[in-house]
Amino acid sequence: MEIGVVRPVDIDQEMRSSYLDYAMSVIMSRALPDVRDGLKPVQRRTLYAMYQLGLTQSARYRKSAGIVGEVLKLYHPHGDSAVYDTLVRMAQDFTLRYPLVDGQGNFGSVDGDSAAAMRYTEARLTGLAEELLRDIDKDTVDFVPNYDDSEREPVVLPSRIPNLLINGSSGIAVGMATNIPPHNLREICDGLIYLIDHPDATIEDLSKIVQGPDFPTGGIILGREGILSAYGTGKGKIIVRAKAHIEELRGNRSAIIVTELPYQVNKAALIEKIAELVKEERIPSISDIRDESDRNGMRIVIELRREAQPLKVLNQLYKFTPMQTTFGVNSLALVDGTVPRMLTLKQMMRHYIEHRQIVIRRRTEYDLGKARARAHVLEGLMIALSNLDAVINTIRNSRSADAAKTKLMQDFGLTEVQAQAILDMQLRRLAALERQKIEDELKEVRAQIREYESILASPEKVLAIVKSDLQEIRDKYGDERRTKIVEASGDIRDEDLIPNIEVAVSVTDRGYIKRLPPDTYRTQRRGGRGVNGVGVKDSDVVEHLLVCNTMDSVLFFTNKGKVYQIKAHEIPDSSRTSKGLPLVNLINLEPHERVTEVIAVREFKPDRYLTTITKNGKIKRTSLEEYSSVRSNGLIAMSLEEGDELRDVRLLGDNDDILVLTAKGQSIRFPASDVRPTGRQAIGVTAIRLSEGDEVVAMEVVQSGAEILLVTKKGFGKRTSIDEFNRQARAGSGARAIKIDEKTGDLATARMAPEDSEVLIASASGQVVRLKTNTISKQSKAARGVSLMTLKPNDSVTSLAIIANNHKR
Repeated sequence: MEIGVVRPVDIDQEMRSSYLDYAMSVIMSRALPDVRDGLKPVQRRTLYAMYQLGLTQSARYRKSAGIVGEVLKLYHPHGDSAVYDTLVRMAQDFTLRYPLVDGQGNFGSVDGDSAAAMRYTEARLTGLAEELLRDIDKDTVDFVPNYDDSEREPVVLPSRIPNLLINGSSGIAVGMATNIPPHNLREICDGLIYLIDHPDATIEDLSKIVQGPDFPTGGIILGREGILSAYGTGKGKIIVRAKAHIEELRGNRSAIIVTELPYQVNKAALIEKIAELVKEERIPSISDIRDESDRNGMRIVIELRREAQPLKVLNQLYKFTPMQTTFGVNSLALVDGTVPRMLTLKQMMRHYIEHRQIVIRRRTEYDLGKARARAHVLEGLMIALSNLDAVINTIRNSRSADAAKTKLMQDFGLTEVQAQAILDMQLRRLAALERQKIEDELKEVRAQIREYESILASPEKVLAIVKSDLQEIRDKYGDERRTKIVEASGDIRDEDLIPNIEVAVSVTDRGYIKRLPPDTYRTQRRGGRGVNGVGVKDSDVVEHLLVCNTMDSVLFFTNKGKVYQIKAHEIPDSSRTSKGLPLVNLINLEPHERVTEVIAVREFKPDRYLTTITKNGKIKRTSLEEYSSVRSNGLIAMSLEEGDELRDVRLLGDNDDILVLTAKGQSIRFPASDVRPTGRQAIGVTAIRLSEGDEVVAMEVVQSGAEILLVTKKGFGKRTSIDEFNRQARAGSGARAIKIDEKTGDLATARMAPEDSEVLIASASGQVVRLKTNTISKQSKAARGVSLMTLKPNDSVTSLAIIANNHKR
């Protein structure tokens, strides 16, 4: 514009134009990554400057201040803090899934601590960063002048690694933002190889290989819906939770242990937030919180009060703190270095493959040019060696080097380059062995030329090289996935966070329930007093003792013929001596309703049957599938006649035999097929005819060749071969199973017991003894057994549970 001339300007149009220029500058030169190398300009300039300084993986570390100065001086004339922050982020293993800078010194922490000043830290490139820059000196990418036209800088890096996908990117531009999650290198390389082999692959095909984001801090991703949305559209919401588990402490207390956090969650800020929630009494069950993290890994210990329910507290933490976050995927990147576009997973992969094809073609063209130039020189040397005497005479008779060069070109048809090479040739190259080396080199160079030409003529060979590079990168730098992906929609189920372990569940006569590891009760010799298994109240009785898995569904059958259901892990953990939690806090029992049987189920298969029996001997079979969905207020499991009660429940198949035992020691064995399957509300048929004053105490599934363990109320018991119990017709009076007298007391219960199993026997007062089954005497049906447990006065056996190897239901 001419100086001194006033020109009218439309302020609206000028603002629009200036703001658009500013916006495009931010978009292209600051905030958005290039889809080809996954880098923003400042990142690319920093890595290239380090490469130019020779800071490879094999070089010694260099002060960060020197690196920052080099970047500012040559490529990025902005604030030094912007460059140093970039250097620091590329060195943090909790920020990048695969760091590009190998830092030495304090580069910050997951607690939000800042890095030390750049004069104190040192850095060099990682191996992966070198792969980003490999072949950059072979004209593989375009270069442009730097800010003052004194140097040239690359527009994009050759990027032998798919950096945008494995490290992700985030940035806020003008009117747009990007947030691309990191992924696992092995999965991305395998996905790219699959896409090369199957160009028409769908997002569903690729998502089977690329499972989902893989964050550097680990964590748990809930569900695949957000992942598939992000891969298919470029946008999606991915829910990420901290990895936590529950540990038992002394004094009947628990602690929540956090070992992994969602990506970009500040650990110190999280602990502060939890402390604030405790202070505000929004999570009052927490008694203490401390950070026990060290160089071996993260460990945040959240101690709970004695009465706390750990799972409830854990869910509160997920709800009110950053222990659960949403990663909003926004896959925006620059295509062709200029156009910001929302990209799907397949599009990002395609752009990367196309970039690598261009790089390989340009590298091959560069190598071909070098090989042709070398072959041209070698061909000239071969001409000279073939006419050695004439060449020597020509050089000797020339007045100057220039004259010799001109004469050689005229006499032998050489180019200027060839003639100069002959003049530069050392005399030692005239030796026979040296001549042979020139011939061999020429053959090798000509073979290279043919190979380079064949690569440039075949797109298939170019893609094969891309695949080979990906396989090499995968094998050299690939590692295991850190972030677990849980199949869940919305909120994760509690059992997805619960260890899959075996537990013992006890229920008392007065309705208290608890669970604890079965090894709480150590194995003892036969006849011992046992240990205090349940801190029962006066007149309270341990009626049911069940060994199951935390993932099992526990069905509670009551005397009124109803069934209730909860998951085993929902039963609160307790100490060995505590009385547990009132069962009515977990299931909606009616007044005067009590639990008569507890069983655990892993899967509700339609070809298995729940067989129920009453104390008066009525029996029926119902498909297990009918119990898969039990309402909170329970379901009818069996209709009862007046004065009768539901006594026992077992899982049986069509080909099983049933063994029924009574308090007076009678038993009857008959095929399950004698009991026709009926609905839940049926009354049932007669299983055994009882004498006056007798009642059914147990029902078992017969296992051929096995033994049944019978235990009386006064602690006597024995093992008896099941083969001694002959089949009879249903509804008979049965036969003797054990001798009952005043010393033994009535039969309390019975269970099938494999020889390599162990048994827990519980008494009404809460005593529990654990025995190896093979230490219990094996006797005939007519015997009364031996003492298994020494009971206190007025105490009696109420229940037993079998702990079998490879325990299955």
